[in-house]
Amino acid sequence: MSRPVLYLFGSAAPPVQQLSDAVRHAQATGFDVCVGLTPTAAGWLGGEVPSLEELTGHPVRSEYKQPTEADVWPDADVIVFAPVTFNSMNSWALGLTNHFVIGVVAEAIGKRIPTVAMPCVNAAYVQHPQFDRSVETLRNAGVLVLYGPGGFEPNQPGERRPEGYPWHLPLGEAARVAGAAP
Repeated sequence: MSRPVLYLFGSAAPPVQQLSDAVRHAQATGFDVCVGLTPTAAGWLGGEVPSLEELTGHPVRSEYKQPTEADVWPDADVIVFAPVTFNSMNSWALGLTNHFVIGVVAEAIGKRIPTVAMPCVNAAYVQHPQFDRSVETLRNAGVLVLYGPGGFEPNQPGERRPEGYPWHLPLGEAARVAGAAP
């Protein structure tokens, strides 16, 4: 029996620098993991991309493939998009698919691929009226957005949380949805 496939996507927020640990956690839960990054996140992790590819056995993607190219990833059983920045949340909710990962998660709504998102935004960004609209739009479309009590709660700009980004939340939800078990 094959392992369920998890697309683990990240955008350029500081927790994306912990992505290799998140991959290992997901693999320990039983997932075959494919990593996708926004272009800025790919730049942040540039030197780490080869080790992520070795760890997952799949190419890390941050750009759309050419229409004539075959897809190099297996089909997803579940998608986790974490961390999701203010920009990525709003682009996704508005259907602005100029980045590969945003295009995939936007299409996942129509394909009914279970998708879990956990933002990483500060308290100043969430004051912008579009952010709450974006969270509501995505939730209404069937995306499990882990934001607020029981999910990611914003901190003040420049303030780091000692407990770190709660990776266990979206990865646990993905395992629950996909029925993955160690």
